[in-house]
Amino acid sequence: MASAPISAPTVGFDLDMTLIDSRPGIHACYVALAERTGTYIDADLAVTRLGPPLVEEIAHWFPAERVAEMAELYRSMYPAIAIAATPAMDGAREAVAAVRAAGGRAIVVTAKYEPSAKLHVEHLGLDPDAVIGDLWAEQKAVALREHGASVYVGDHLGDVRGARTAEALSVAVATGPCSVAELTEAGADVVLADLTEFPAWFAGYLPAARA
Repeated sequence: MASAPISAPTVGFDLDMTLIDSRPGIHACYVALAERTGTYIDADLAVTRLGPPLVEEIAHWFPAERVAEMAELYRSMYPAIAIAATPAMDGAREAVAAVRAAGGRAIVVTAKYEPSAKLHVEHLGLDPDAVIGDLWAEQKAVALREHGASVYVGDHLGDVRGARTAEALSVAVATGPCSVAELTEAGADVVLADLTEFPAWFAGYLPAARA
């Protein structure tokens, strides 16, 4: 089914490894969690597979009956450890600005714990129109549909699935754990090397979207 013409597009962005390089902060938080609990956690490995919900990673290191408790502990430690240590990805601010310059709305839809996600965008001054957290893969379609997003930008195969479920254009950036080939094979409509390529792509997309 063809989409209606778009006058002021809403673009959704994933957060971890799309808008922010969350590896330094998350690595530090896992190191601190390991020290606090006396449990071995390979933080170097953990940051190579960012994207899925926190509990999935915690389950690699703690027994099932402790996963919820450890996830809560991690989240309580996270603001003091991870926020200041996390930079914006190259092109993140320019990508959000490109959407705004077109008269559109930029929203963040992420699997990250929503209060932490809001701290990140506030600290970095990314200033999206909305931040919706705690949604992974196909679940992201709920927020994308609610906000009328016609494009969703992410770095993970789960982000591609979320976009397709929402019937939004899937724009993938190869800045996370998934390669260009993997993102393409998963069905991304557009694959960019990183967000520095987004404004030029978006400028070309708008005339066709508004036709």
